Amino acid sequence: MQNTHTQSISKPRSQTFDLIITAMLIALVFVSTVFLNIKLPITANGGLVHLGTAMLFIASILFGPKKGAIAGAAGMGLFDIFGGWLVWAPITIVARGIQGYIVGKIAYAKGREGNSIGLNLIATIVSIPFMVAVYYIGEGILYSNWVAPLASIPGDLVQNVLGIVIAVPVCVVLKKIPYFK
Repeated sequence: MQNTHTQSISKPRSQTFDLIITAMLIALVFVSTVFLNIKLPITANGGLVHLGTAMLFIASILFGPKKGAIAGAAGMGLFDIFGGWLVWAPITIVARGIQGYIVGKIAYAKGREGNSIGLNLIATIVSIPFMVAVYYIGEGILYSNWVAPLASIPGDLVQNVLGIVIAVPVCVVLKKIPYFK
């Protein structure tokens, strides 16, 4: 009887801890998106380079596909909602949710749990065309134009490369901390 009671107590604590970690990751993605936020002059309809992509990659590599997807979708979606980009929020939620899921799924493939630098690098690179495609389609629908969204692709690529350059080395360092091993 004692063992059953212990299990019932630990499961809600685990779910609560899981919820806290997810909320913190959402907040970190949001703050990282707000922190460095440079509007690109090369895109006609806006476009930003920010650190949120790096944090999305870090969340996905350290915590897996589910938390990565939620952190990316909610964190950057909230930025769009509160940062004056409301029309982009649904597109961002889909694009970044997919991107976070892909990175986490590949980083956690074959039981690696984000411990393979090579797999983490591949994961981030593989996610880029999906993110770019969702934004391209979303922008094409928003502006009823399938040529104009091409101008946003270079900025998307710069943002992702910056995210990779920051996230992969940060994850190497964080994976040395016992909590993340």
